[in-house]
Order: sequence, then C-alpha cells, then structure tokens
Amino acid sequence: MCRASIHCIIPPYMVDKLVESGSKTISARGVENKFRSYRFRSDRIFFSAVSDSVRASLGFRRKARTAKPVLEVYTAGNKTSLPGRLLKRGRSGYTDKDAERVYQGGLHTWNLYYDMFGRNSIDGNGMAIIQSIHYGVKYQNAFWNGRQMVYGDGDGTIFGSFTSDVDIIAHELTHGVMQYSSNLDYQNQSGALNESFSDVFGIMVKQRMLNQDVKASDWLIGANVLIGDEYAIRSMKEPGSAYRNHPVLGSDPQPATMAEYKELPNTPEGDWGGVHINSGIPNFAFYVAAFNRGGYAWNTIGRIWYTAMTDTARMPHDATFTMAKEATLYHARQLFGEGSLELNAVSQGWKEAGVE
Repeated sequence: MCRASIHCIIPPYMVDKLVESGSKTISARGVENKFRSYRFRSDRIFFSAVSDSVRASLGFRRKARTAKPVLEVYTAGNKTSLPGRLLKRGRSGYTDKDAERVYQGGLHTWNLYYDMFGRNSIDGNGMAIIQSIHYGVKYQNAFWNGRQMVYGDGDGTIFGSFTSDVDIIAHELTHGVMQYSSNLDYQNQSGALNESFSDVFGIMVKQRMLNQDVKASDWLIGANVLIGDEYAIRSMKEPGSAYRNHPVLGSDPQPATMAEYKELPNTPEGDWGGVHINSGIPNFAFYVAAFNRGGYAWNTIGRIWYTAMTDTARMPHDATFTMAKEATLYHARQLFGEGSLELNAVSQGWKEAGVE
C-alpha cells in the first residue's frame, strides 16, 4: 500500500521520457529526478504518519489559532540540503525572482483557503508555509515532502523554473492540505483523486489571482514551466491535449473519461496505478461542473470540492471516483440545495466524465 508518496508535479511518465531520450545530458537529469523522487518518498511517508508532538519536535513551525499567513522562503543554493538558507524579504519584496514567486504563490494559496473555506494554512492550525528554491543543479521538478515545498530550477531547455506557475505552487501545497485531511492513498483511483484535488485547487488559486471566471481561464496546469507556448503539463479542459508531439516528452497520455481509463500496475513504473494519468478523469468532471455553473469557480463548485475533500467520512483514504462523485453530490445538496444550479452542474460533470 502507498498511503503517501513523494508528490512531484512532473509525473513518472514524463521522467521516463527524459531517461529514454537518447541524450546523455537529458537522460542523466531524468535519472537524477527519479533518484530524488525515491529518496523523498520515504520522508513523505514518515512525515504524514507522525503525531503532532513529533512534528513539533522535528521543527514543524505553527502559530495556532492565528489567522495570519506565516511564510518562510529558503534557498538551497543548488545543493540538496533542506531547508537551506533563510532569505529575508525587503519592503519591495525579494531580490530573487524565484523567492518572490513562491512567496506570492504561497500567499495566494493561503488566502484562498482562508477567505473561502476558513482554513488557517495547510494544517488548519496556522502551520508555517516553508518553501525552498534552487534545489539541486538544474533539478526538473517541484514537490511537497511532507513538511515543506521544494522547487528546482529546471534545465532551461525542456523545463523552466518550477516557480514559474502559481498553479504548481498551489497544487503542491494542496498535497499538504490533503495530508492533514482525507490523506488519500497514493495509488489507483484514490491516488488519482489526490492528484486531481491538487490540480483543482491549483487552478482555482490561479484563476482567483488573475480574477478569471471559468470561461476566461485556460484550465492549464504548468503552462509556463514546460517550455514552449504550445505545451503545458496538464489540461483540465481537455485531458490528453496539454502537449502533443513534444520532441522529448511525446504526447500527453491523460484520459478524460472512464471509457479511456488506464489500467496500470501499482508500481513506481506504473505511476502507482496511474495516479497522474487517470487524474484527468476527475479533473474533467470538475472542469465541466465549474464551466456549466459559470462565474468564479471558487465561489461555487470549489466550495463543494473543498467540503468533499475534507469530509473523511465520505472521502476515506481509499476513496474511488464513485465515492468522490457521491461526496460532491451530497455537499452540493447541503450547500446549495436540491435542484440547484450547482447540484445539476456537479451531476453533469461526473456524467460527462463517465463516472457511474
């Protein structure tokens, strides 16, 4: 069982393409990426399982009951020791653009969770948002390791800095929120839901920061970090279209509906049963629901998804897509009522995704 794994924004199927590229340089960076993922998986499992008292002894910094964001930004200085050196922010911001990006991304994420859902930081209890930039040498990923965020600089050819997209920052921080709520198993459908919830809140943070309604949004995750105007890491609007015929990565393998569901082995090589691949299905369900409802997603369908994500009774650690459907329908009724636009939109979203 994989109750918790290292949560990286670049999925294994992309990393495998790097390893198999035929270029010694690209392949070596792919191997380094795989090594770091395996290394931090054990950290993630440990940190997600320990008690609050152990977390405190390990330096998990909190400000309980304080409705104020606590943001700390460090630089790893292109080394791999974490968290690295603490950076000081001046009145006009950080001089390092990557530091300023993650500060703003963390702030926008905290604001969405607090303003819309009353959640005080990742754990709901004022936990400091700790982020380290410049991890490793041209490291091609970003991840939540169970206690903090970590960002690589990318190689500058295939991937840019992993601080480039606020949706990536919010996606990874949402893995932290998941750790302190449903803590969905990182395998098969529960793992795909884990990934999908992170994309959902990643896109809503981006939409809210840009003041975009559902029709103005591009619904893309990682549109800047994957270099090239025609490429992104994932598309929630049209899973399977984020990148096509990329010279190294090939084409996006995500399905949008259950008719294309990928049955993969529950192994690292199988992406733990396709957690990054099959997440396209609940992503598409959310997109359809939000688009059909219209307006600002965080005010309506986002509220439903948040209450479902944090409902441990209806969203157990081994939840399936069907359980997620039932949980969101239940909370749509509770929040907006029988016959509401929101309930109808949620129902239609899961129907179009083919989830029974």
